[in-house]
Amino acid sequence: MRKVIYKQFGDANVLELTEQATPSFDKNQLLIRVKAVSINPLDWKVYGGEMKLMSGSTFPKSVGIDFSGIVEQTGSAVTRFKPGDAVIGLLDVFKGGALADYIAVKETDVALKPVNCSFEQAAALPVTGLSALQIIDQLATVGPNQDVLINGATGGVGVFAVHIAQKRGASVTAVVGPKGVAEAAKWGADTVIDYTKQDIRRIAQRFDAVIDLSTKLSFTDARKLMKPRAVFVSTLPSPLALVSSFINNLFSGKKHKILILKPTTDGLATLTRLADDGLQIVLDKTYPLTNVRDAYQEASQGKIIGKSVIVVD
Repeated sequence: MRKVIYKQFGDANVLELTEQATPSFDKNQLLIRVKAVSINPLDWKVYGGEMKLMSGSTFPKSVGIDFSGIVEQTGSAVTRFKPGDAVIGLLDVFKGGALADYIAVKETDVALKPVNCSFEQAAALPVTGLSALQIIDQLATVGPNQDVLINGATGGVGVFAVHIAQKRGASVTAVVGPKGVAEAAKWGADTVIDYTKQDIRRIAQRFDAVIDLSTKLSFTDARKLMKPRAVFVSTLPSPLALVSSFINNLFSGKKHKILILKPTTDGLATLTRLADDGLQIVLDKTYPLTNVRDAYQEASQGKIIGKSVIVVD
């Protein structure tokens, strides 16, 4: 079977499409024929060597976290799925491995594919959808009548975060680039700010939650936008940021929380329900597996709206 690996840290040129043996699977796992895999910023941070503490430095390594596919075979202890089921799921975020014709996955890391989604759309759900759920429901605890600022609202997580925050009854201000103004309004944002025309650090409104998905807004700047007892959520879990946020949260009413994705079976099931209930899944572009380097080079430039997906089968 085909599988994408890399043997050293670097840019997208380190990615290689190789021939490998079909993986074996144990009694609690499924063998899945992969249909599509989404591209996440964490992918190039890992193969670029920025996350060595979490990913380790032993090669070869694999890439690709979330996927859609069809169950090929099941282990003897698997009870929730059968061969032929269409599913979504995700692998270890720091080890990857979804960019392959076949993968072995734990039953707990998989959910049935939403009926109303294509395989390409479904592959875009797990990582960014679970991230948005965790941010909105657990870290920011967004509720009715709250004011929420989402900086970087047209990225993969941002699209879902706008939609879910709206469903929780919040008023959402989306910060986007020029290409995303009309899109963010269409997704349901109450207010849309084009960051090329307005410096959000200077706006008068104050928010119950400030969510930075662009990695460009510091906690220092975010504090000026926050109500006295508000939450700032960022998505870069560096050791320094973790220590700094811990110390701040001991003494300040303005909290700084950092997303560390914790996938759950219930979360995947919630995503499936949301997707079947109309959650918007925005695809920027799809690529064949043979164009994996081009896919990552273009995605890493940060100009896409929504998600890019690699079609495997």
